[in-house]
Amino acid sequence: MEFNITKKDYGICINNPNHFLAFSDFTVSDGIDIVENINIVKAKDEFEATAKKAEVFNHSKGSYIAQAVDSIEYFQNTYDDLTIFTFIENDVVLEDFTEYLKVANSSKGFVDARINLSHILYVDKVISPKDLLKIFKIVTNIKAKSLARMCLPLHIQNILNTNDFLAVLVNVNLSQSQDLDINNAEYDEIDWNELKVKIEDAVEISLEDAFKRLDLTFGILDYFVAEGILIGDLVDAGMELVAGVEVTQELRDKLEAQILKSLTDINVIALLVAAMRTEQDLTGNRIREVDVSDDPAYLYTDEVLGLAISNQIAGTKATFNFKRYDEAKPGIIAGLPPMLDDIFAGLIAGCMSKIFEE
Repeated sequence: MEFNITKKDYGICINNPNHFLAFSDFTVSDGIDIVENINIVKAKDEFEATAKKAEVFNHSKGSYIAQAVDSIEYFQNTYDDLTIFTFIENDVVLEDFTEYLKVANSSKGFVDARINLSHILYVDKVISPKDLLKIFKIVTNIKAKSLARMCLPLHIQNILNTNDFLAVLVNVNLSQSQDLDINNAEYDEIDWNELKVKIEDAVEISLEDAFKRLDLTFGILDYFVAEGILIGDLVDAGMELVAGVEVTQELRDKLEAQILKSLTDINVIALLVAAMRTEQDLTGNRIREVDVSDDPAYLYTDEVLGLAISNQIAGTKATFNFKRYDEAKPGIIAGLPPMLDDIFAGLIAGCMSKIFEE
């Protein structure tokens, strides 16, 4: 079946003169509808404002559903009898932090910023209302699983899909559209195993494509932000144990430069990420055999990772410096959870050893 797409500066309309059977969570929708037009319009998230703008697209007031959005940016992927539209709203961009390090940031701040990845899925088949709901559930589940597998930084997860939307569209037999008799109507035969795989693949690819189009990736500094750790905090902690020399701005600048340089070392990054991911699993009680609620003395993997980081940055001498920082836990380190306090003690110890070595 062919459908028409009309684009205006204030919205997009997907039109099917033979009508869609739709299930959606749109601003203007009854949940399940028989409609000619699917409208995505720039409007306040209010029924009347959205409906008013949507009516511009339509010949009949009763033949549409509509979703209010801030952005009408979208792309479309088609796989035989399946078409998926992915709509993108994004307030986050990558900014240069140094020549070699970037950080994801937003002019709105990470309280008001949003990343919404929304979908309209069309299956070119006559499908019952009951099976339409089944498809809606498949899309919802695979979308949640795919995003979870990305392990995005916590502050990004918190602003992701707080106002996304989803509509599933199929064909409708107009002669049966009045009562939508699930038991007696005739519908196309569906290979559910094949369709499920096709839908799951389409949704996963759409999410990957969305992040590529946004040029939005996440690096070590983003995971620092997720843990509430700023470079300035690490510099302050490093300066607390300086002895025998004056703490000057020049010394602070040297430490900051060395920390940032160390964060471009793939081995340092790997050790830091390993510890942060382990921390999440252990403190989240995801590993049945491990209980870290009271920071058990027999768990010393955190110290092993901290030692490895300090050694990677400045060699054997730094491992002795690590002991000082691990025991004293200066500054921000004192407030970090068990795995993180040791790895950041290792990072600071290594960097401090390095700048005094030069």
